[in-house]
Amino acid sequence: MPDPGIGEIVATVWEAHMGKKPTDNIFNSRAFFFSMNEDGFKESSEGGRVFEHTIEFAENSNFHSYGEMDELDTTRIPVFDAARWDQKTAAGTIVFSELELLRARDGKIDLVAEKIENGKDSHIADMNRQLLGSASTGTDVVGIQVIISTTPTTSVSVGGINGGTFPFWLNRQNSGAQSVSAFDNLRSAMTTTYNECSLGGVKNTPRWVMSDRASFQGYEQILVAIEQIAEAKMKLDSDIAFKNEMLKFKGAQMFFDEDAPAGNMYFYNNVNLKVDYLAGGWMKQFPQRDPYNQLTQVNKIMTVFALATNARRHLGVVNAIS
Repeated sequence: MPDPGIGEIVATVWEAHMGKKPTDNIFNSRAFFFSMNEDGFKESSEGGRVFEHTIEFAENSNFHSYGEMDELDTTRIPVFDAARWDQKTAAGTIVFSELELLRARDGKIDLVAEKIENGKDSHIADMNRQLLGSASTGTDVVGIQVIISTTPTTSVSVGGINGGTFPFWLNRQNSGAQSVSAFDNLRSAMTTTYNECSLGGVKNTPRWVMSDRASFQGYEQILVAIEQIAEAKMKLDSDIAFKNEMLKFKGAQMFFDEDAPAGNMYFYNNVNLKVDYLAGGWMKQFPQRDPYNQLTQVNKIMTVFALATNARRHLGVVNAIS
């Protein structure tokens, strides 16, 4: 038998290739990114050097009671300022060799389309990790761990405003650490944080509650156990748990993200937490290029964005959950 000796069956019979697309074995849910991709969370700008949100930070103290002939106070009271957020660039490339492209013309899958799809997913995964991160400087965006800090009174200046100097710029924070049994303080900490984030308990209320998986399961664990029996197609089906998408807290949708920091549960809404981006710069795909000194084709994807808030007091975190 001559080399290479791969065998008659291998030499004469094609593989029974199943499916038309590769099966994902690597990407996490990227749930926080997709929650911020909902209507109202993303906000675009036609240009500019930084993303700026005008804020109202003071009452006009000229308004108070006066005597019959008292002179009105005509002091000019500053009531507006701005929070500023540096624009950051997330980007990447998808590279094909010319030999690879020739070999894949009649391949098992559409190699070009699937590698570009993988590139998009990789770009989203990177942005999700940045949004969930603790970066306050550098090339990454300012992450949620900075904007919604577990130590707000000692956190660094955020958006150009120091919360230590200006208390209106502090996010809400409460401990969810257990006293006796697991998660015995979680419900009360969540209730306090939710109410602190809102106005009168009904305005600017959190829309999403995001955590790591262990904290999410801790919340589900403290719920009152309700066993359901439902009749379906003349057959009794029993179910002792609710689907995850049904879990809410005071109407706020709850979910976990595999990349979220452990032991933290974040409360936010689409009015006061934003993903800002430059118009035309959201997951922008460039025309395929042919480098002059390589036998390759290069595709680029880029996003110019920032995670920003216009009112930290409406954002909160329950931390140290146990």
